[in-house]
Amino acid sequence: MALPPPSDIQAEWDALNQQLIACACCPRLVAYREQVAQTKRAAFRAWEYWGKPVPNFGSPDARLLIVGLAPAAHGGNRTGRIFTGDASGDFLFEALYRAGFCNQPTSTHRDDGLTLYDVALTATVHCAPPQNKPTREEQANCFPYLLQTYRLMPNLRGMLALGQLAFEACVRLARHEQLLPAAVRPTFRHGAFYELRNGMFLAASYHPSARNTYTKLLTMPMMIELLHTIRARLSD
Repeated sequence: MALPPPSDIQAEWDALNQQLIACACCPRLVAYREQVAQTKRAAFRAWEYWGKPVPNFGSPDARLLIVGLAPAAHGGNRTGRIFTGDASGDFLFEALYRAGFCNQPTSTHRDDGLTLYDVALTATVHCAPPQNKPTREEQANCFPYLLQTYRLMPNLRGMLALGQLAFEACVRLARHEQLLPAAVRPTFRHGAFYELRNGMFLAASYHPSARNTYTKLLTMPMMIELLHTIRARLSD
């Protein structure tokens, strides 16, 4: 089992989340997330939208880090929690629950009692981007937060990238931290595993977007099978 983080690491983790929430590095994303929070979607008219960068979710003692793309405009940008309040989150948390990584199959708001087990969630970009397409510059601006997240996880054994852009960010992180042998050229495909140094691994999955799950590019059995494989790898 993972050991609880020292108090100083937990304090740094909390400070990182506060730094994330206050970030205003990308003018286009700041304008978009705030505009969406003001205009809202009719179905969520009664909500007070979060409208800020969405912080990491989970504890730094986790052995698995799941990396997504970015908050959805009316999902994480509304609720203030990553993968919460949209179809992607509905799919992901049901799969995590069925694989034993959390205490309930739904994630609807920040105070719904959801607890993660041995996994933390982060994003390649922490602000909702227009059309779910962050620019390369915006991804680069957020990359230092991914590095800091990685460095604050002393028990980390594996990373799971959801989608191509998250996978590219994880490969960049692995090369930056000298975890990936220079000769290895990782390619994205669902279910791929790559061995990293320090006994770590990088796994890949299709993103659980509504389009991917509706077209059956990604199914619940596929995701649960991958998560069970990851759980077995964490216990090796």
